[in-house]
Amino acid sequence: MESLITAAARALEAGDPLGALNRVALRNDAPSLALRGIAMAQLGDFAKAKTLLRSAARAFGPREAVARARCVVAEAEIALVSRDLSWPAKTLAAARATLARHGDLANAAHAGHIEARRLLLLGRLDEAERTLAELGAGPLPPASQVVRELVVAGIAIRRLKTKDARTALDRAADAARSAGIPALTAEVESTNLVLDTPAARLIARGKEHPLLLGQVEALAASQALVVDTFHHTVRKGGIVVSLGTRPVLFALARPLAQAWPADVSREALMTAAFRARHVDESHRARLRVEIGRLRAKLKPLADVSATKHGFALTPRKTRQVLVLARPVEEHAAVLAFLSDGEPWSSSALALALGTSARTVQRALDDLARSHKVQSFGHGRAKRWMTPPVPGFPTGLLLPTPLLKT
Repeated sequence: MESLITAAARALEAGDPLGALNRVALRNDAPSLALRGIAMAQLGDFAKAKTLLRSAARAFGPREAVARARCVVAEAEIALVSRDLSWPAKTLAAARATLARHGDLANAAHAGHIEARRLLLLGRLDEAERTLAELGAGPLPPASQVVRELVVAGIAIRRLKTKDARTALDRAADAARSAGIPALTAEVESTNLVLDTPAARLIARGKEHPLLLGQVEALAASQALVVDTFHHTVRKGGIVVSLGTRPVLFALARPLAQAWPADVSREALMTAAFRARHVDESHRARLRVEIGRLRAKLKPLADVSATKHGFALTPRKTRQVLVLARPVEEHAAVLAFLSDGEPWSSSALALALGTSARTVQRALDDLARSHKVQSFGHGRAKRWMTPPVPGFPTGLLLPTPLLKT
């Protein structure tokens, strides 16, 4: 039996789930159940995989804490890939500690990488970085090295450090070639596409054009006055004015920046800021108040001057006023998360976006009607994803045999 278990584990390590199943498909001992669970996960049957892994964890005896911890790590990765971000992080942390305590450093590191990837998806970059630092940069199997470098690249991408991201992805590509696992290579190639796909639109003087991530990074270092619709800020150089908690002020700043150097009529500003179909004197009075507040907020960067027909933005010490906007305006944040090609639940999207499940569901329904997303499953098992690109597979990353001895 031991030789079959070892052979199945090696098949999983090489990215051959069918080869692993051929060896353990008819066995119901604990190691075989665990290996079958991992194989089913790699084949995309997450529900069956979770059932098998939980059965394996129960079947392992009280003295087999390491084996049970490996099952927990495998289930945590399934939760990550199926975007169940509410899966208990403390359970994974306990399993990771057990593995480290018993000397299974490779799988302990893998558990840490899973946690770092979860934090990355939630936008908690500092915590993800700390998790990687805790793991250290010791020698890892090539497949685990790919996962680590993908997390490093993800952090760099979100911090607009494209050079660091490319360096990490180059290391990931080298490690993926060494591992020889097609799913890992596809994961690296998919992440590389992010750097060569338009990430934003630049709007200036009534014209717009797409920007790659590297161009967005260069813009952040420029001396232009930038109204950033991603972060709801107005910035120039190192001076940043946040309007994230002042949506009316940001709604006024954006059309003023887009029209610069021309002015914007009072009617257009009231429509943009107050969404009023019919304006009256109360709206005009409120506009004067909000313009005064905007003028005070932007004082270090620009002035807001009254004109005959409305108001105009007058930047200080620069002759460039730009608007950085999302590539797709409607429900862009939802599409950004779904662009990783993995299936997401609406509750996981709400958690990652920091908004209500109802708001996310409305956005998903709108996107589905325009055929930009698709769903499968029903009820709590329902998942959403962007239509897959033909010939470009997505795969579950389970790079180390979680039951090797």
